[in-house]
Amino acid sequence: MNRRSTLRALTRLAGLAPALALSGQVQAQTQANWPTRPVKLIVPGGPGSGTDVVSRVFAELLGQAFKQPFVVDNRAGANGMLGSQIAKAAAPDGYTLLFTYAAAQVVNQTLYDKAGYDGARDFEAIAQIGGGGNLLVVRSDVPANNLQEFIAWARRQPEGSIAYGSWGVGSGGHLSMEALCQATGLKMRHVPYKTAAASNQDIIAGHIQAGFAATAASLPHIQAGRLKAVAISGTVRVPALPQVATMTEQGVKFDVNAWYGVFAPKGTPRPIIEAVNREVNRLVGAPEQAERWKTLGFAHMPQRTPEEFAQQVQADIRDWGDVVRKGNIKPE
Repeated sequence: MNRRSTLRALTRLAGLAPALALSGQVQAQTQANWPTRPVKLIVPGGPGSGTDVVSRVFAELLGQAFKQPFVVDNRAGANGMLGSQIAKAAAPDGYTLLFTYAAAQVVNQTLYDKAGYDGARDFEAIAQIGGGGNLLVVRSDVPANNLQEFIAWARRQPEGSIAYGSWGVGSGGHLSMEALCQATGLKMRHVPYKTAAASNQDIIAGHIQAGFAATAASLPHIQAGRLKAVAISGTVRVPALPQVATMTEQGVKFDVNAWYGVFAPKGTPRPIIEAVNREVNRLVGAPEQAERWKTLGFAHMPQRTPEEFAQQVQADIRDWGDVVRKGNIKPE
């Protein structure tokens, strides 16, 4: 390149510099002012599900904090895949977020050949909400008050006569019961529902006999005496039900926790991710909210960075995937 060509190139670059600087300033200003309009929270669960109940609490609190509505958009179906696929395809501008649950985010890519998304690669992990297990519930007239009594009762029943519910094939409820069956040799028939609420209603009605259910969806029924909790999966007890011991405490080792979480489409600007993470962590750690989390049945409310939450997602993809592969679980 001769000297004249070099000067022309430098002149063009100099002319671009203000535009590039202005573009960067506009982007930074846009992110700093976020949100300037309502934010959609896609929830891959139906009304009344545990995810729906918890998402609406956080939608209200986040809306108050950011001075813009956070609107829940229920997209139940296909074991959480429908809502997750919609969130993956959304513009990465911070105005569509995914409020989901562990099984939908970390199990489906192992369970299905074509889930349409990868829970780790296709999303930005923002914030974990809660950490604990799902409750093993039975109808109040089942003669079992703990896990060993439930196992003994189940073994006395005619083979194939016990049906249990969950909110879908590969859901946390399904895999928790599969892990119990793998450990004890129990044979039970799985009946998948669209939501944990629907499963609970059929247990109460006597159409099925048991099920693992999200704490938020089952706690009101337990407190009203319509359901009875005999165990909790995960590593910690539920503060609202301190008498209900974990599966591990009752002799069946199972230490994988369930959680809810907020995610964004891949490529969402980092300042938005950090802003939502800070606010969620502030809320889960706020003393004035402690009683609310207890009422919702949360056993543990960790405050993790986006990086720490992303690591948890990777670990759970591995651990839940092991349960799927060992049980040779396939979509029905």
